[in-house]
Amino acid sequence: MEAPVNNSLQQFKNLVGTKFQLYNSLFTSLPFHRVEKTGIFLSLFLLHCEEGYARGNSPQTIMDSFFEQYTTYTDEQQRTDLLFRFVQYAERQVVLFDALEDAAFRYIRDLEGAGTLRHLQSEVIQEQAQAKLKEKLKHFSVRLVLTAHPTQFYPGEVLGIINDLARALVEENTSEVNMYLQQLGKTPFFKKEKPTPYDEAISLVWFLENIFYRAGGRILSFLKAQFPGAVSSSNPVIRMGFWPGGDRDGNPFVNAATTVEVAAALRASIMRCYFREVRNLKRRLTFKGVENVVAALEDKLSRNLFTAGHKADISRQEILDTLADIRKTIVEQHNGLFVHLVDNLASKVEIFGLYFTSLDVRQDSSVHEALIAAVVDKTDALPKDYASLDDAGKIKALLNISKAVDPALLDTPLHQDSLRTVAAIKQIQEANGEEGCHRYIISHSTSELNVMEVYGMFLLSGWQRESMTIDIVPLFETIDDLRHAGRVMKALYENAEYREHLRRRQCKQTIMLGFSDGTKDGGYLMANWSIYKAKEELTRISKEYDVDVVFFDGRGGPPARGGGKTHQFYASMGRNIANREIQQTIQGQTISSNFGTVDAAQFNMEQLVHAGITNELFSSREVTLTEAEEDLLQSLADAGYASYNKLKNHPYFLEYLDHASPLRYYAEANIGSRPSKRNANAKLNLNDLRAVPYVGAWSQLKQNVPGYYGVGSALKHLDEQGRWPELEHLYQHSLFFRTLLDNCEMAMKKSYFPLTAYLAKHPQYGEVWQAIYDEFELTKKFLLRLTGESELMEASPIDQLSIQMRERIVLPLLTTQQYALTRLRELDADPNNGHGRETYEKLIMRCSFGIINAGRNSA
Repeated sequence: MEAPVNNSLQQFKNLVGTKFQLYNSLFTSLPFHRVEKTGIFLSLFLLHCEEGYARGNSPQTIMDSFFEQYTTYTDEQQRTDLLFRFVQYAERQVVLFDALEDAAFRYIRDLEGAGTLRHLQSEVIQEQAQAKLKEKLKHFSVRLVLTAHPTQFYPGEVLGIINDLARALVEENTSEVNMYLQQLGKTPFFKKEKPTPYDEAISLVWFLENIFYRAGGRILSFLKAQFPGAVSSSNPVIRMGFWPGGDRDGNPFVNAATTVEVAAALRASIMRCYFREVRNLKRRLTFKGVENVVAALEDKLSRNLFTAGHKADISRQEILDTLADIRKTIVEQHNGLFVHLVDNLASKVEIFGLYFTSLDVRQDSSVHEALIAAVVDKTDALPKDYASLDDAGKIKALLNISKAVDPALLDTPLHQDSLRTVAAIKQIQEANGEEGCHRYIISHSTSELNVMEVYGMFLLSGWQRESMTIDIVPLFETIDDLRHAGRVMKALYENAEYREHLRRRQCKQTIMLGFSDGTKDGGYLMANWSIYKAKEELTRISKEYDVDVVFFDGRGGPPARGGGKTHQFYASMGRNIANREIQQTIQGQTISSNFGTVDAAQFNMEQLVHAGITNELFSSREVTLTEAEEDLLQSLADAGYASYNKLKNHPYFLEYLDHASPLRYYAEANIGSRPSKRNANAKLNLNDLRAVPYVGAWSQLKQNVPGYYGVGSALKHLDEQGRWPELEHLYQHSLFFRTLLDNCEMAMKKSYFPLTAYLAKHPQYGEVWQAIYDEFELTKKFLLRLTGESELMEASPIDQLSIQMRERIVLPLLTTQQYALTRLRELDADPNNGHGRETYEKLIMRCSFGIINAGRNSA
């Protein structure tokens, strides 16, 4: 095993490390104003930062001494101008590094090795598990849900350049690389206006068209070819989901019109993909009995796509039937020539239909509660004493709704829109098919009533019980919500009308579990363990009521939000956890980092497919935790929770984060349409603060608290109880525990305490900084003892080196951001001097872009 790893590491050094130095030097010769000087200055500044931090200097000291030693700049504007040029330069260095990693992907990852479909093929043959696989594939699928969280800062133009640059690098076409670097130098990275929810949707459609369309088709075609008859067209194994334009939880800019508009854009987008592919097919399928059929399909797609006012008259099944006829003719009359092209298109049509990706609707339970109250107040659809009823009485009243309500009768635009959204789902289903929009997700679900309020909303909007083609998905997020999830679902399963609704939905219940708010609420260990235990209990209860439960994981990019090596988590789920489907959100720059090229997307999607199938298929790989192991993990989670809570409840905890990080600037940066807090007018508090800015702010501080805090204290606590041998055994035998700690190491590897060491002496916040630093060192000490390694992430040398190189690129940005925050604090202390505030605020936000893009999964 050592040799391939060493070989891949050497490939990484050659194809990424060395080439980065080589092509980075091209930046210094770009024919743009003052670029050459910027590159030289930036190199000097990087070294100056490293030396300064080694001596224990603060960002302010490092910045001042740099300007004094290396420049003649004494004027503040001259200095900030240079810093902005540093930001522009470093942003482009990050893009170059991204492109180099993308180009090297197939050489540093084994595309046919462990976790891939080729590996699955050999395992199935070896274990003679073909019949088991066929049974598993009847229902199993992987659903990747793209979300609009505002952490993907590359505009579409830059994504296109990265793609082209990676291709030129693979081909070693230096003149093209040079041209693309010049294009990069001229292309703005920064949007002057906030994107609308529709803009966010369209920016993600780029990935659907250019990446997932091709990768999904490849995977399904491979499965069909290698396991004939195992995959049915009704369950294509790969499914896509989409939140931009449907997710209105806390986003006041998403409305019913946006949802309909995004659904139409998705339909047009997939039709474009089919149209282009059919046009290409026409160039190959020039045979008698085929040519005219392909031409007719092209014409029909063209009319549906380009003719204004044309009523849609094509269906998924019609396209599949036409392709089946073409295939039959080619096989019978033309020696099967180019049949693989027809099969590949058919695979894509099976996956993407005429909707491309299922558009989920999401809203907070508090909005539904307020809407129902408004309906009681303004109409006679519900009894006037509704508010005084207990939950059982309210549910009975909701189930007795017998007429639709006109949204115009309600006063509040949000309440009007909530009803219009429910009506819009029907409109989308009529145009795109049921799969186009069939899930309504309820954030902050805490009770049976929360779910039945949404059921009542559908009745209020004119939906009939018998034809309610919608899945209501409760989302459990906080530690308390996760603990009570079983009780909530039991009550729902015992509700006769809801049971009947489930029966009409094939007795399938999707439940969403949110990692991000769980980590924010309970710390890293408790959040992960609470979700594991909730899944076990929900699986048991659902089985009891003959319901097929499907878990939908709300995972962010970094380990602190459920990201990291997610396929290993799925591979580690025991027999006590339902494994019918794998569903997870893909957020922020994780979309471009893990799914930015077709190779990377296919590899990572295959890893998930493999994890979900092998977990169940091969009985020899028992991963279910024993009772003693569960007890040990519970003890760890409890100890970690106590440690994290102590920090969280420190009187200056949130103030420290606000003081030291760019937290407040998330809301002001033009990076997404969502506010950073659920209640925009409320004073800063942990409950209202969204997980993205919370985790992202810790990431930019290079302290990554939600990704490890409490782990060291928990390990120490169990060691003191004499349970270290048990921990060693658990680490050796539990993939779940190992993955938990692997991801924790990743969060720690991206930490850098010298950046903020100056805060250790702060009269108010020094205690918080010291507590975080001490926990980091404690966690590092115990992790290395448990893993037997000499440094963090030693077992993943390629990822380790990638992180080290990326962190070095952004060190000047981190220093600049901390310097700008310090200058702003100085301006705050002097009420008579507001001069320069806007410049420093802009500098902080611009630094955020490069830092987060370089992190690839940092928020």
